[in-house]
Amino acid sequence: MDRSRGDLGRRPRKRGQGELESQVLEVLRSAPEPVTAGWVQERLGGGLAYTTVMTILSRLLAKQAVSRSRSGRVYLWLAASDAAGLAAIRMRRVLDTESDRDAVLASFVSALLPEDERRLRALLDTTAEGRSAGSADGRPAGRRER
Repeated sequence: MDRSRGDLGRRPRKRGQGELESQVLEVLRSAPEPVTAGWVQERLGGGLAYTTVMTILSRLLAKQAVSRSRSGRVYLWLAASDAAGLAAIRMRRVLDTESDRDAVLASFVSALLPEDERRLRALLDTTAEGRSAGSADGRPAGRRER
């Protein structure tokens, strides 16, 4: 690379789709109220095209990680999930595409680090306790079938 050109010859680092989705969610979560795509674009910085922001918002809407409402001629966007919720949505989508859920879950659990396995067990125990104290059908109150 020609160092005399400074940063002119360098391309900006390309963000992955998941990283950009997380950044958009973070911006939406920091918003004081539902906001426009233009507002999101301004806060993201980095010269992202408006169409790129709209594409990411549309993908997040399809994943139910954001919601939108119409205000005149524009949509207002609101985070319905945080980064952890988005990761959970991705994990559930992968699991839903597999025919042998037991094998996928067994493989996932066997690949966990011991500390993560302890965390997962503790979360499952907490969820099981909530289910027994929850609704009559065994699910925690407010939880719905998908």
